[in-house]
Amino acid sequence: MPGGYKDRIIRVDLTKPRVSIELPKEEHKRKFLGGSGLAAKILYDELDPKTDPLSPENKLVFMTGPLTGTLAPGFGRFVIASKSPLTGIWGEAGSAGYWGPELKFAGYDGMILEGRAEEPCYLWINDEDVELKDAKHLWGKDTVETEAIVRSELRESKSRILIIGQAGERLAKIACIVTDGGVAGRCGLGTVMGSKNLKAIAVRGSGRVEVEDEARFHDLVGEIHSIMNNDPRTKSLKSYGSAGSMEGNEAVGDVPIKNWMVGSWPDGARKLSGQQMARTILKRPVTCFACPIACKREVEIKSGPYAGVKGKGPEYETMASFGTMLLIDDIEVVAKANDLCTRYGIDTISCGSAIAFTYECYEKGLLTKEDVRGLDLSWGNHDSLLRMIEMIGQREGIGSVLGDGVKTASEKIGKDASEFAMHVKGLEMPMHDPRAYRSLALGYATSNRGACYLQATSHWVERGMLFPELGIKERPDRFTSEGKARMVIDMQNFMAIVDSLIICKFALSCGYTLTHLLGLVEYVTGYSISIDEFKMMGERIFNLKRLFNNRLGVSRKDDRLPERINKPSPEEGTKHSSPDLGLMLSEYYRLRAWDEEGRPKADKIGELEL
Repeated sequence: MPGGYKDRIIRVDLTKPRVSIELPKEEHKRKFLGGSGLAAKILYDELDPKTDPLSPENKLVFMTGPLTGTLAPGFGRFVIASKSPLTGIWGEAGSAGYWGPELKFAGYDGMILEGRAEEPCYLWINDEDVELKDAKHLWGKDTVETEAIVRSELRESKSRILIIGQAGERLAKIACIVTDGGVAGRCGLGTVMGSKNLKAIAVRGSGRVEVEDEARFHDLVGEIHSIMNNDPRTKSLKSYGSAGSMEGNEAVGDVPIKNWMVGSWPDGARKLSGQQMARTILKRPVTCFACPIACKREVEIKSGPYAGVKGKGPEYETMASFGTMLLIDDIEVVAKANDLCTRYGIDTISCGSAIAFTYECYEKGLLTKEDVRGLDLSWGNHDSLLRMIEMIGQREGIGSVLGDGVKTASEKIGKDASEFAMHVKGLEMPMHDPRAYRSLALGYATSNRGACYLQATSHWVERGMLFPELGIKERPDRFTSEGKARMVIDMQNFMAIVDSLIICKFALSCGYTLTHLLGLVEYVTGYSISIDEFKMMGERIFNLKRLFNNRLGVSRKDDRLPERINKPSPEEGTKHSSPDLGLMLSEYYRLRAWDEEGRPKADKIGELEL
């Protein structure tokens, strides 16, 4: 057994119920490493394309990477994957904190959940012991209450727990999975967990992760720490979190405002920034396993209408989703909205997008006060935002419709509602505007899980972060569409590997190089991988997910953006022009060796050993 891996994957059949332990194949580790790549291989091989995402036959895969649980900085993350109930295609979400490393310490690389329990239950993994426990008394409780009760029952204060809230129980398709380090937010994977009658998964491990070459590994970790600690991005993230970029993002037109209709709102951005949080409600920065950055925020509101809110603070995406998207500039309101979503177990990006969509439908006359139970959905209304989150979490009234995402909601409302539904392949767009960075348009259109910048982070390059080891040596003009396809492909392939190792992208941006990653892999696992092999691994993983989607009917017709993004903003500024997606997409397919409908050609499949 190479270092880094535990060579054990738990399989839990909730229907029988039965727990078994399986060994991952050496060939699969060599081809897909772990994390997202290995999860994709499992789901591609095991899942019938016709499977209903909420049926017992769907599978929910939890996977760590070979460096998870080591002292390499930034490797505290894990990946969850399934067929998404929100989009009907490849679904993937990640989270940080301590749950992933704890699973490794318990002796496992990952877990496959299948079937459906007869009654609500939770899973308790305590080293070798894996058991299902009754959770009928937890059903209907929020994530904060549930965590406290489970921790008390297990009498294990150091156990790590992931949980669904009432939104997942009630099968709202934008439900997330809440962990000690944040949330696995996207694609509605909390809904899959709820459909299986599984309320929580608690884990406690007493082992460690073995490393092949301890001396060289610790030398390299020390070098990386030194670089990260002196990187200005580390200092900014530690001081202000991800929302520290809010004002800068707004200044270049990157922040969506008023459901993507408005080009600029500098005063709102200032009031919603990480700097403003540091001056007001920040209690302390919070770190994840073996990470020196501490980019997460713990907040506390001590007075006023939202007094008592404390715990996980809003990240940049949440600040934009509940702030700029709705013209709300009160940071305490956003913190309260974030707290409600944490408790109910709702993805804040999808939730904020759904509510902004509803506000616009209300403004344009597609919804009346009667349709929304008397709420005043005028832009900037705080109370209506908070009430709508509750309605989504409880699946009440219009909230039941919105809980299934903007694509489904727009189809149910009809008329011109689809014009206001900002999604790609059913996944609500994240809070970065392709009209500010043209490469994002191509990345959103071709991302395997729907609208997602994390599966390429190509806008980093347009901001000036270069990757010479990947051949990305020059900063391109962010407003040009020509020549972007090659860079987007290279970054997508790289991020496919990043999500299989699994390293936090904030940590990656704070001084890591490709050489560092290859060194860590070699010293931990003993695998000596060249840069070309590394790049091919990423290409293999990205294409495997595309093949998963092709089996489900995804083709060129789906690789598109909302019409609003294809049209210039009516306001002056960076959004006064739009990306040429057609130009980029044709070049992208050619360079990917996909056919005109966006399917990998047979020669490419053979080259990638798929």
